Amino acid sequence: MGDAHRIGIVGLGVISRAYLDTLAGHPGVEVVAVADLDGARADAVAAELPGAEARSVQDLLAASDVQTVLSLTTPAAHAEIALGAIGHGKHVYTEKPLASTFADGTAVVEAAAAAGVGVGCAPDTVLGTGTQTARAAVDAGLVGRPLAASAVMVTPGHERWHPHPDFYYLPGGGPLLDMGPYYISALVQLLGPVRSVTGAAARLRDERVIGSGPRTGERIPVRVDSHVSGVLEHTGGALSTLTTSFDGVATTAAPIEVHGETGTLSVPDPNQFDGAVRHFALGGTDWRTLEPSAGYVGGGRGVGLLDFVQADEPRAGGALGLHVLEIMTALLRGADEGRRITLTTTVERPAPVPLTPAEAWRGPKGRLSM
Repeated sequence: MGDAHRIGIVGLGVISRAYLDTLAGHPGVEVVAVADLDGARADAVAAELPGAEARSVQDLLAASDVQTVLSLTTPAAHAEIALGAIGHGKHVYTEKPLASTFADGTAVVEAAAAAGVGVGCAPDTVLGTGTQTARAAVDAGLVGRPLAASAVMVTPGHERWHPHPDFYYLPGGGPLLDMGPYYISALVQLLGPVRSVTGAAARLRDERVIGSGPRTGERIPVRVDSHVSGVLEHTGGALSTLTTSFDGVATTAAPIEVHGETGTLSVPDPNQFDGAVRHFALGGTDWRTLEPSAGYVGGGRGVGLLDFVQADEPRAGGALGLHVLEIMTALLRGADEGRRITLTTTVERPAPVPLTPAEAWRGPKGRLSM
């Protein structure tokens, strides 16, 4: 195993706490530096992490003691931070999406290849027992030949709970680029890459009202489509329908369903690591819940980074992040242009995750079971 892999974190907002819950104190990695536009916040986080220093963003990107930069900034800064890290010869693992535009995402992946460094990208929730158990069931033929899938995410909008939700309604945000990576990454895990997409989108409100925190009642502009639907044509022939919305109150739809010739799977929320996978067989009379059979048990944000720094072929890699980004941006472009878009990228399905107890991936040697 050798020395712990040294991590520098850029961006210490809401999601950083979930990452630190996984990474802080893990024997396989060491957080040596943190940076945020709010210097006081960086100082406070560094004080909680033995051996970590608060630094400026530029100093962290250039630091000789940082091997991988974990970028947890808002989406608009993902490409800038990634390219800055790569330019200093560092690996980079970024929150989703890989970038706010496909051109920027492509630039990140190409720059990393030229520099001989790695790129990883969230979400890693699909490495948990929920999506991975469903994938194992599909691969074992439990639904027969997969024919179709549906994925549905409906919420009234993040401004109801997030104290600073502005970026969700600016380019790089919206329900598709914010939440779509979970659902599309899961669909690629389940059914393989996508060859073309057709989309439709709408923006029914020009502003939102912040519902919590010090800015409660403040109105913010909406610059992106807030309801996006589409059809994904997988290379294997299956069709997936996708709905992501910040315009609905609630839904009774399963987060994901996979339909095959001999059965249907109900797949849990891909924004969570676990959840019940249910199967209804052709000719059956009821749903049955499958026991977890694959995935990181008790997974948390950051398990994909642990996988990234230790695996020869990371499961949350840049190629998958770029493919997911192209799917999303092509859906929006297809909606705008009123046509079907053929994709330019493809990707191999990441290696499945064997059922891995929490003590194995969090274990005394910090070594993931591959």
